[in-house]
Formats: sequence, C-alpha cells, structure tokens
Amino acid sequence: MPFNERSQHITQGVTRSPNRAMYYALGYEAADFDKPMIGIANGHSTITPCNGGLQPLADAAVAAVKAAGANPQLFGVPTISDGMAMGTEGMKYSLVSREVIADSIETCVQGQWMDGVLVLGACDKNMPGGMMAIARANVPAIYVYGGSIRPGRWNGRDLSLVSAFEAVGAYTAGRISQADFEAIERHACPGLGACGGMYTANTMSASFEALGLSLLGSSSMANLDTEKTQSAADSARVLVEAVKRNIRPRDIITRRAIENAITLVMATGGSTNAVLHYLAIAHAAEVEWTLDDFERVRRKVPVICDLKPSGRYMAADLHRAGGVPQVLKLLLDGGLIDGDCLTITGRSLGEELQAVGSTPPPGQDVILPIDRALYRQGHLAILKGNLAPDGAVAKITGVKHPTITGPARVFEDEASAMAAILADRIRPGDVLVLRYLGPKGGPGMPEMLAPTSAIIGRGLGDSVALITDGRFSGGTWGMVVGHVTPEAYDGGLIALVAEGDSITIDAHRQVLELEVDAAELERRRAAWRRPPPRYTRGVLAKFAQLARPATQGAVTG
Repeated sequence: MPFNERSQHITQGVTRSPNRAMYYALGYEAADFDKPMIGIANGHSTITPCNGGLQPLADAAVAAVKAAGANPQLFGVPTISDGMAMGTEGMKYSLVSREVIADSIETCVQGQWMDGVLVLGACDKNMPGGMMAIARANVPAIYVYGGSIRPGRWNGRDLSLVSAFEAVGAYTAGRISQADFEAIERHACPGLGACGGMYTANTMSASFEALGLSLLGSSSMANLDTEKTQSAADSARVLVEAVKRNIRPRDIITRRAIENAITLVMATGGSTNAVLHYLAIAHAAEVEWTLDDFERVRRKVPVICDLKPSGRYMAADLHRAGGVPQVLKLLLDGGLIDGDCLTITGRSLGEELQAVGSTPPPGQDVILPIDRALYRQGHLAILKGNLAPDGAVAKITGVKHPTITGPARVFEDEASAMAAILADRIRPGDVLVLRYLGPKGGPGMPEMLAPTSAIIGRGLGDSVALITDGRFSGGTWGMVVGHVTPEAYDGGLIALVAEGDSITIDAHRQVLELEVDAAELERRRAAWRRPPPRYTRGVLAKFAQLARPATQGAVTG
C-alpha cells in the first residue's frame, strides 16, 4: 500500500492511536505522521574492514532522507567477515548469516510497517541477504554497497586479501621468503572497504546495478572516497521518490532483470557464489530461475573484463575504466542485455545508460570490446554427471586445461586437506575431494579459500583439481568444482568416493564423473551410513534442518 496508508496505519489509524506517543519520544512532530517512514538497514560493524566504513554512509543517507521530506528510521544488521572466518569453524556461519540478515531486515521493515528501506552493507553475505529481504518485504527499496577497499601494494604489484592466502602456499613451498610473506600479509588490506577483486562482494554489488536496484556506477567506488558518501545520499533521495511513486522491488526483480544481472556476472568473471545467491534471490522474489538458466546465459556471454582473481585488475581499475555502466553499455549494444527493464529510478536500464559511451576508454585493458573478449563464453559452467546428477558449479577462467582425469584424494574436512597440501602430499594430476561440507553436512556450506589458495601458491593451479559439496570464495580460481548436489550428507555419490578412485572433470563437455563400476558403487551404498549431525542446537542446527539443496539456493524459507 502507498505510504499514506502504510505508515499512518500504525501512527494514526481511524482514530488517534496511542502508538503515536512512542514516535513523539523519537522526536516526531505532528506533521511527521504525514511523511513516509524510510528504514535504513545499517550493516556498520567494527568486526570487519568491509563494514567498518559504513556509518558515514548511513549518516549521509539519514540526512538525505530528511532533506527529501521523509522520516529515516535507522536499525542495525549483523554481519560475519568471511575473510576472517575462512579456514575456521566460524566459516560455517557465513552462509547462515545470509539468512539471518534477510530475516533481520524483513522483520524490522514489516514489523515496524516501513514505507521503504535503504539497505547498506559491504561484506559478502550482506548483499544477497539484503536483496532477499528487499524481495520478500516488497516495499520500495534500494541497495547501497559500502564500497571496495583500495588495492594494497608490495614489490610493485597490487595486493588483495587473496594475496595473503596464496602467500601461505607460496611460503611453505619455499617460493617466497618469510620477509615477503610477512610484508604481503601486512600490506594486503590497506584500509576500510570490501575485498578489492571481482570477488563475491564486488560481484554481487555490481550485479545489483544490472538488476536495477542500485544506482549505476556505485558498486566500484572505494569506501574511503567522497563520491561513495555522495552516492549514499543520492540513493536515499532516489528511494524517497520511489516511495512516492510506489515503485516496488518485484516490479524490478523480474526474470529478464535477473538475466541481466547474471549476464553482468559472466562478463566480469564474477564469483561462483552468484549462482547460489541468485537462486536464493529469485526464490525470494518468486521468479522462476534454475541452475540450467545460468548455463544458458553462460553460453552466449563472453568474459570482457580482466579482473582478479583469475585476471590482472582490481575493482579500483574497473572504476577508472568506466565501471559497471561501461560494461553494461557494451552488453546492451551487443544485444546481450534487456534495456527495457525497469530500475529504481523509474527509468529503464537502457535510458540510464544513454549517456555512457559505446566504446571502452582508450589507454586501458580492464574492459575489452566484445570482439576482443578474453573468453568467448562465460566462466561459470554447470557440470553434471554421476557425481552431481542435480548439478555442480565450476569456475573455468584462468585455467589452461579445464579437463582432468585423476585419482581421488578424499578428505572429510577442510583442515585435513589443508595439512596434506602444505605437507606436499598432493601431486600434479590429483583430484581433491572435500565432502560433508554442504548446506546440511557442513553445516552451512563453508568456503574453501584456504586449500584452493594454497594449491595456487604452491604452483599447482593448472595440475590439481578440487571438488566439494561446499562452496568457494569469490577469490578462488583454478580447476575447482563446488556446490556438488546431492551433497554427501544426503547420500550423494560424493559420499561414496574412495581414495584412489578415478574422477573426470571436463568443463568442455560439462561432465563430472566417478569412474567406478555400478556393482562396486552398490556395495558401497549398502555400507554407507549418514554421519550424526555436527550440531544439534543453535543456529547451525536450525540451518542444517531447514536448508534446501545448493541447486535451490540453500535457502531456509
């Protein structure tokens, strides 16, 4: 309902309501009850540098909402730092936090009967969690990304958080000195902002520009730059106007808009997590979108941005080259996105892109023309086979030979796999199998950045593969296959793999196969028993009981 029906429902009603007394305590005047109430979902936190710089953006949004003639209501949203939790038991809470964030925002918006909401976040799960809540609540909304970290620097090269993870493998392999290792660790994260490559945070925030629920150009700004604060204020003003015009998220989050967002993810070489998160966002918006849709988009969209983790450049470089608007303009001109999709400004995506040039700026090679694409097709391939009859996700950019057949090296947890890698017990040609790490088995589907980075750091990125029913960080690259479904805990074939079994990964044919005869697999199946749950109480136990498979976004609702 419009704001004059929605917010006044609790503050005025048919007769004067005692609820108004509590608003007067917040500083309301009588005239304020005729103004829309705008929630500011603030993910500020000193837990992580990703979110440590959000408060100035929240303050700018609050001031802009007031100046636009509406009433801001600020409330907090929790976050988990993926980078800090990586490789620890805390990583199991990462995907869970997406659900907690979505539930928190939905609860506040609906419980307080807000007319609109500006969601402000920065770490990886803030974006999908916020967008899921936006889709569920379906009041006018806009997403404001907190901004990227500036690149670190050491020995003449740019650094990111992933540089520190890869340095662990390089140092233990004797490829870098202790002094270099310590310097990389010290300089990788020079200040506030989210991880600086096209990792999960930047992937999701960039895709929100294509989706139509973030302002164009906003996702590649650095957190500490003044333009980021101005963008937060601009976003607030746009939101107040959207409330007045009653432009709802589900008017924007359509099947065509999601296809635009995934097209942008493919073109920029974005995170595998985008697959999981867009399945969840589509579910929240009640839009039909399946794993097969990602493969359909991949086949027609080239990779035209040379961005980390598998490429050379950072988000700051993308911003200088024209940012997401420049990429979208190339895709629009190439007939790869739908310019008629509505955005939160009330204009179509095509109208928003009218002022953007049709060719990338000269003197840069961050964004390439479509006819000079780095890869002819997208990088997130959906594999199927007896190991993943319902599907798995492979990231195939940056890999010289995206096909391997090799012996399985089986691990029941991340720590034992990491120990084997660092002890030099993994050889070229091996296929690491990390299992019981899915939504239910993990629980929480933790990311495997530490072992994949150690593999890269030891120089094995082109010769060793890793498959898991868990997830990968947006910073992961190499021959990796995640989201294997059904997961081991549900009795998927990955649970029956034995040490030394032959496994084939073929990204060209999109195949993931365990080369073991049917009789032997039947014998193993008869002997298999589901392990007891790792957690029986608390939020992880709840997630394990409620989570759907990865092919359905691992959502709980």
